[in-house]
Amino acid sequence: MGIYSDRLFPWVIDKLMAREVMSEQRRQVLEPVKGDVLEIGFGTGLNLPFYSSAVDRLTIVDPNAGMHRRAAKRINESPLSIESVQLRADDALPLDENRFDTVVSTWTMCSIPDLSRALVEISRVLKPGGRLVFVEHGLSPEKSVASWQNRLNPIHRWLGDGCHLNRDIAQFISGSPLALEKCDQFYMRDTPRFAGWLYRGTATK
Repeated sequence: MGIYSDRLFPWVIDKLMAREVMSEQRRQVLEPVKGDVLEIGFGTGLNLPFYSSAVDRLTIVDPNAGMHRRAAKRINESPLSIESVQLRADDALPLDENRFDTVVSTWTMCSIPDLSRALVEISRVLKPGGRLVFVEHGLSPEKSVASWQNRLNPIHRWLGDGCHLNRDIAQFISGSPLALEKCDQFYMRDTPRFAGWLYRGTATK
């Protein structure tokens, strides 16, 4: 992991992802979350204030040590019981099958190298009837916007530490072992369209 990924990028992403417009989305996605919860791509811990007391235990997965260092203060101040696993979500996670009530993914699926593999792992660790809740950015249905997303993707992947602008998140989930239950798609306000097309919803095992 280079200096950019380990030092600079966690600072940049912490500032960019803390905007109120994104907090609005986190609040809506995380409000119903409960039980034994796994969050993939935990990042700098910006979701923590939006988990309710209905969460019994939180397991967090993120491969970036710099993200974890920046999240440490938030983790220490959280009332939740938190277990940390420093791996990518598409690795073989050292977590039991059929364990979690909910898996959370917020602005994470864009950056996982093998997203299809990660979704198989998510299905494996979810209980039968368990739910994946997500809000992600990705490929716009507007041809003009999608064209710009495809053009900008190579440079964005470098600047965003592997983040893809042009993934069709609904298509990935629909092609996984999970059943896509709900997926709202819309442009997030106050955000450039090439980065603001959101997929927000749930999928079940």
